[in-house]
Amino acid sequence: MKKFLIYSVLSLSLLACKKNDEKVAEVEAKEDSIKVEPTKPEADVAKLTELSPEKITEVLKSNHSDTLYVTNFFATWCGPCMQEIPHFRKKMEELTNQPVKFTFVSLDNKTDWATDVSDFADEYDIRNNVILLDGMLLKEDFFKQNFQSWNGEAIPFTLIRKGDKSDETVGSMTEEMLNQKIEKLLANNTSAKVIDNKEKAMISSPKKSLK
Repeated sequence: MKKFLIYSVLSLSLLACKKNDEKVAEVEAKEDSIKVEPTKPEADVAKLTELSPEKITEVLKSNHSDTLYVTNFFATWCGPCMQEIPHFRKKMEELTNQPVKFTFVSLDNKTDWATDVSDFADEYDIRNNVILLDGMLLKEDFFKQNFQSWNGEAIPFTLIRKGDKSDETVGSMTEEMLNQKIEKLLANNTSAKVIDNKEKAMISSPKKSLK
């Protein structure tokens, strides 16, 4: 009976030690993996660009007269936002190699940047077009300084502009709406260039003699 009790105690002790060793090894392995290289989410976030509200304002104010800027504020948890994204992606492909710049500003929670936002950027192959913006940093002045119709209470929001012309849309757009807005701004700017070129030609051409 005593021998049985001794063996039982030894067996339990060995089992406890084995489990303890496994836990220690598991902890050490996790620590080593963190030290050696960043986890996938950490690496994904590093590839995305985070900007402050001040820097976003600079992006919105950047202006090359020959460039069409399309800036979309969205969140991956926003259903209407996700419904219109394919329309933007299709238009991006149509306007490839043309002076058009698409920017998607994510207003997701910071905890979702490395997962939902990163997956979203990869799904639509727009990682270089995505900007991370911490919505908690936004104040009323940000909206007053940059927009005429958007106060930040609803998304998606899209600003399309070229030269001194702009179009603001609060809420999602159909593919037809997006195409019409972009084509209208492109057409307006093209017309302005044609008129400007005609005026320059008239000024530069020699005046006819009145005799």
